[in-house]
Amino acid sequence: MHTTLNITRAGTSAGIILMCVGVACLCINDAIAKKLTAGYSPLQILFMRNVIALPFAILIAYGMGGKAALRSHRPLAHFFRGALWIGATIMFFTSIMYLGLAEATALIFVAPLFITALSAIFLREQVGWRRWLAVIVGFIGVLIAIRPGTAAFQTISLLPVATAFVYAILMLSARWVDSRESVWTLLLYMTGTAALLSALIVPLVWVPIRLEDLWLFVAIAIFGTAGMTMMTQAFRLASAVVVAPLDYTAIIWATLLGWLFWAEIPDGYTFLGAAIIIASGVFIIWREHRAEA
Repeated sequence: MHTTLNITRAGTSAGIILMCVGVACLCINDAIAKKLTAGYSPLQILFMRNVIALPFAILIAYGMGGKAALRSHRPLAHFFRGALWIGATIMFFTSIMYLGLAEATALIFVAPLFITALSAIFLREQVGWRRWLAVIVGFIGVLIAIRPGTAAFQTISLLPVATAFVYAILMLSARWVDSRESVWTLLLYMTGTAALLSALIVPLVWVPIRLEDLWLFVAIAIFGTAGMTMMTQAFRLASAVVVAPLDYTAIIWATLLGWLFWAEIPDGYTFLGAAIIIASGVFIIWREHRAEA
């Protein structure tokens, strides 16, 4: 029993570290995307990121899951999920062209609230009044952050919220994937499908890539792939109730990167809204854990 406890503690510690580093990598990925949007369309950035990341995704999937991870039993499900991933990413990259990195990141945090609501409405899952209350409170946080009807409101602020909605559908659509497929198969096919689908339309917005920007495209692929891989592994090593709330550390990194590179300082309303959204999300994660226990 003592040995098992040590293994569990080691896994939890590793999971916490991997989640924190993975979140930081994805925030760097977003910061690089914001930098690149000054000269390239979000679609071209997405295409380049996935094309460069695909070989890494293949190696990771094969290394973690063997040959079985390279095969899909339901390719159409992955095709649909890839389309959702493209839509969510393009919307988010478009939003950070005009919004501060921390502001857009804070609004993305409503995704768990959408997941809860959609699960109850369309999947007929049991969601108690406490979680419904958390969803309502979370959306009040969104209203505080974007302040509709005031001079501070920007229509573009709705894009990160729409991104969170599509992302929620993406997460729920994982249930359509064959249960025999591992998370590494999901990551591989999402990357590959996004690369394929974006390749069909990227010629419409393509501009020649400047040599000095090439390293940024390589970096966004590396940080994006590394972040997703580490976060996936974190959920395999530690309990979701421990590592899932660490996703919210993204607001720290987004605020820091936005301040360092663009002198962006979110106002008090954004931080207040973000705090309410995060608290609601953490409560929902905790309640789901209680329900599963």
